[in-house]
Amino acid sequence: MGDVPSPEEKLHLITRNLQEVLGEEKLKEILKEQELKVYWGTATTGRPHVAYFVPMSKIADFLKAGCEVTILFADLHAYLDNMKAPWELLELRTSFYENMIKAMLESIGVPLEKLKFIRGTDYQLTKEYTLDVYRLTSMVTQHDAKKAGAEVVKQVEHPLLSGLLYPGLQALDEEYLKVDAQFGGVDQRKIFTFAEKESKIDLLDRKEDVKKKLKKAFCEPGNVENNGVLSFIKHVLFPLKSEFVILRDEKWGGNKTYTAYLDLEKDFANEVVHPGDLKNSVEAALNKLLDPIREKFNAPALKKLASAAYPDPSKQKPIAKGPAKNSEPEEVIPSRLDIRVGKIISVEKPRTVVSGLVQFVPKEELQDRLGGVLCNLKPQKMRGVESQGMLLCASVEGASCQVEPLDPPAGSAPGERVFVKGFEKGQADEELKPKKKVFEKLQADFKISEELIAQWKQSNFMTKLGCISCKSLKGGSIS
Repeated sequence: MGDVPSPEEKLHLITRNLQEVLGEEKLKEILKEQELKVYWGTATTGRPHVAYFVPMSKIADFLKAGCEVTILFADLHAYLDNMKAPWELLELRTSFYENMIKAMLESIGVPLEKLKFIRGTDYQLTKEYTLDVYRLTSMVTQHDAKKAGAEVVKQVEHPLLSGLLYPGLQALDEEYLKVDAQFGGVDQRKIFTFAEKESKIDLLDRKEDVKKKLKKAFCEPGNVENNGVLSFIKHVLFPLKSEFVILRDEKWGGNKTYTAYLDLEKDFANEVVHPGDLKNSVEAALNKLLDPIREKFNAPALKKLASAAYPDPSKQKPIAKGPAKNSEPEEVIPSRLDIRVGKIISVEKPRTVVSGLVQFVPKEELQDRLGGVLCNLKPQKMRGVESQGMLLCASVEGASCQVEPLDPPAGSAPGERVFVKGFEKGQADEELKPKKKVFEKLQADFKISEELIAQWKQSNFMTKLGCISCKSLKGGSIS
């Protein structure tokens, strides 16, 4: 190929090793007019392993073909897929994936500056996207959603409703990412047999562990149909290097370089290449790919991230029945409060959050407005109704008490997290224990600034869209 590939050469790079290509004619038309815009998405669930080199090598092909490539870290999808990624670990796992995928791409020589990286929650929680999801649900039948979900969502005996949403969200991604096509991966089933159970090779495994696991990988002499080791060579090593070297002792013929995969497959089928030599050669090639990843993740910060994102269940400490002797006092910080944007949908008949606010603010000003709601208080019965939260308001005491609900930034959506700047990464308590008075201790430092911004110790309350404010009560307290 020349420096600038022709449309035909680009098509070959884009489609090689793919199990199926949908809309190939349209693809050809686009390549005659412009560079193809394509995205690959990965749900941030379990730890990436060596099979992830399959899409990485394909991304390298796309870049060689001049494509504009976007990589989507589908964090929200990960939670919707039968909650494979717990909500409390979602941010950590997304960060782990981002660092790991970038390290993998660097290890195979892909220039990161030519790629665009984006997280699903960067746009999937917006008002516009949510409205489009609702529109889509009015157009797609349950049968079609279930059928499509069967291809991408973990199947269980009692599936969650979220599994029906998943394929629709994936369809919307292409529109919101402004791309021409999405890459769903080559046929990875054989690769995953190479990467499962005892033989599953983690991207951070030591060299001795790689050797041990490769020895356990199924690689029957002459069998090319169900051979994950051969598939890894075909889908990863050959596309990256355009050749593969079998390393073997001189008495067995010495090293042999293959420049065509089918020649290697033929020799293995005819038992010219021994499974032991094949595994040893893959081990050497794989360690060359893993070495820069191991080195990068040897940094203390990334070691800590890996442990936090994927905690070892065997090392989890059992929950103590009572306070430990000589234990450090627990930290009282704003991230322990689960404050969310809420919408007041009924003033007449309080249901979830019971408030006496109507005596201070006209009903018509409360109806359908957004506010800040503390959601992890212990539920209490008020006026015969179980109240499960607290609507946060600014107030000024005096001859006549003045009260105003807090105002989230314009464009905020119900359910968005409200945090104090500098404490956005913390994990909220599942439920605040009344005896510990966590809210009361923090609330003592809640104030409205001269700029009418809600603050804790002069740090702003915020959502991802901006600061929480109130209308007019400068210097007021918040409760």
